[in-house]
Amino acid sequence: MKKLLIRRRTPVSILVVFTVAVILFVNACGFGTGSSTKAGALDAEDPSLNENEAGGEPVTISLWFPWGGGFKKEFDDTVVKPFEAANPDIKVQLTFVENSDNSQASDKLLTAIAGGRAPDVAMLDRFVVGEWAAMDALEDLSERAKQDQIAGMYYPAMWAEAQYDGRTYALPWNTDSRAMFYNKTMMKEAGLDPDKPPATISELDGMAEKMFRTNGKGDYDQVGMIPWLGQGFLYTHGWNFGGEWEKNGALTPNDPAIVNALRWMQYYAKKYGTKKLFSFTNALKQTGRNPFLSGKVGFIYEGNWLLNEIGDSSFDWGVAPMPTVDSSLDETWAGGWSFVMPKGARHQEQAWRFITFITGKEGALLWASRAGSKFDITSIPEVNAQLGLDHKENLSVFVNLLAHAHIRPVTPVGGYMWDEMYRVQNLAVQLQGEPQALLNQMKKKVDAELARVKAGVFGETSK
Repeated sequence: MKKLLIRRRTPVSILVVFTVAVILFVNACGFGTGSSTKAGALDAEDPSLNENEAGGEPVTISLWFPWGGGFKKEFDDTVVKPFEAANPDIKVQLTFVENSDNSQASDKLLTAIAGGRAPDVAMLDRFVVGEWAAMDALEDLSERAKQDQIAGMYYPAMWAEAQYDGRTYALPWNTDSRAMFYNKTMMKEAGLDPDKPPATISELDGMAEKMFRTNGKGDYDQVGMIPWLGQGFLYTHGWNFGGEWEKNGALTPNDPAIVNALRWMQYYAKKYGTKKLFSFTNALKQTGRNPFLSGKVGFIYEGNWLLNEIGDSSFDWGVAPMPTVDSSLDETWAGGWSFVMPKGARHQEQAWRFITFITGKEGALLWASRAGSKFDITSIPEVNAQLGLDHKENLSVFVNLLAHAHIRPVTPVGGYMWDEMYRVQNLAVQLQGEPQALLNQMKKKVDAELARVKAGVFGETSK
């Protein structure tokens, strides 16, 4: 049996190898979904497994989701009930299962899969689909998707993120993208044209420089730009500088353009002072609100979700694509959620009907047009156009960028790579390393971790 793999702060952590090992053990011992002994034990604990399918009673399928608040009722009223009305032979049981340690995935779900108690459907961040597929925790949906010819329905990036090793393991649901919010009031006060936001990184640097203000103590009262605020991750800047995080199947965090992006981030730390910048941002964090909403930040990279909070701001603002090296192409990257069929799902035919409904045009249209939806974006261009999202003020910037959006590499070490990126980024802006050396080190660590995972040699992750 394989040893436990522990990845610090990795989305699919702690139970990755345990899950695979138990699944293999369960199947080898005859305790899979086809085992009458195991099925009887499960039926006693899970009401959804007690349906008399042969007797014509509705089949109850289970859906696990990690979103709290009023999501359960809203999702049930908006999407589930219409599905059940159109499919009277299926009932949907909704269960809230919180993700683990503020990650994108649930160890409880992994445990359920390992124990042969998987729900029929689960809501999963698309970012971890590749990792879960690699450890055989998801059902392969390729043949069903091919038969229903649904691939062309979605944005290319969203569909690509639901694939692993040429196979389909999820169907995209919602999505997001990144753009630049800019403070028009601060631009005007700095003698800049508030209707002409920067389009290149050099223009951004010049405009931001004019917006920095200090008080009598020498601390910043306002700043023009802090590259690592909001969605200002090295991932973001790497693409804006023309870099690629993956080439020909190889992970390339030390791509020369990404090195330049990290040098740019470090340039701000050196020019404006790391301690002073962190002191400024730490004070803003105490408010619990996005830093841009303070009215003291000139430019910030953020997602379309910020539009939900900014409507009552006391300053003039705008949205534009993020500046790039030469402004030849507007860049963005997208994330979002999907629906999957966990390995061992019992009611797969019914689960597929449900998944294709909620992630298809009808379900997406119902969800995105609900009363509580203002700035949600679906993964289906046709639905977004039907709702006029591609022409909606401010939101249109985010929607129109999706046609050529980037996604983070789909890899079994995606979470590990994200953690390494964040670690290297923090070292650079705290002036604790030279960008080229830091990213060369990151490349070695990511490659070593990928080789370890592919070889099945597990243990304590390399430091």
